[in-house]
Amino acid sequence: MKRILILGASGFIGNALYKELCSFFDTHGTYHTANTFFDDNHQFHHFDMETENIEILLENLKPDIIISSLRGSFEAQISTHFSIINHILKYDSKLIFISSANVFDAFTNFPSYEYDKTLSQSIYGRFKIKIENALLRLPNHTYNIIRLPMVFGKSSPRIKQIKTILDLGEPLEVFPNVVINATEILKLTQQIHYIINREKQGVFHLGSTDLTHQKDFIEELCIELGYENPLFKNVYDSNYDRFLAVLPKDNNLPANLQINIQQVIKASTKL
Repeated sequence: MKRILILGASGFIGNALYKELCSFFDTHGTYHTANTFFDDNHQFHHFDMETENIEILLENLKPDIIISSLRGSFEAQISTHFSIINHILKYDSKLIFISSANVFDAFTNFPSYEYDKTLSQSIYGRFKIKIENALLRLPNHTYNIIRLPMVFGKSSPRIKQIKTILDLGEPLEVFPNVVINATEILKLTQQIHYIINREKQGVFHLGSTDLTHQKDFIEELCIELGYENPLFKNVYDSNYDRFLAVLPKDNNLPANLQINIQQVIKASTKL
């Protein structure tokens, strides 16, 4: 049985991945903030990337696959990932790196595909690119780069934030000129499970197969959540449509593992 270590398994994406994979693999996870549930679960391991070296945990567990959904200090993350790269080369294991559509946020005129050149204006995007570039120099079988658009789900931080703002009667910032795609957490975990099972290699764009304007998407989400007249604040950062979307071209998944915008909305708002 393959041993999988999920870095950041107490977070939204990491914990959903743990729940998806733990019945099929010897699945371990890391957590940072003290929590009785994680403290008492022997499959979870405390890890503070700002004060600890990941090499100790990796040497003890010797995972076949490491999934990184870490959050926190960019400098600490970069150091941690370079240690992971040394480990996977030494033990011929694999890293699945959760990246972001923001690695393309300097390109605004079109959606981005798996092997398009990355270029970012944001600190967050440039940090992701630095780790991606290190992985792209490795043998193909040692990594997957998973680029994600915004991730929703009925218990997602994004949905909770929308509800909180609207319940307070505050305006919700929307971007009428930004064209996006999105995804939903349960479909995302199924997609990554498939990539692991089939031992897929390379870069994957795991977003919806269609695009929409960000304001239209948020407006429909709000209606499905039961807010009939939500208050919006339109933010225009361009006179033209600006794309922030990642679409697959080279690495398509089977039809049953694909998702569209309407399915993202339904899955994120169902009771």
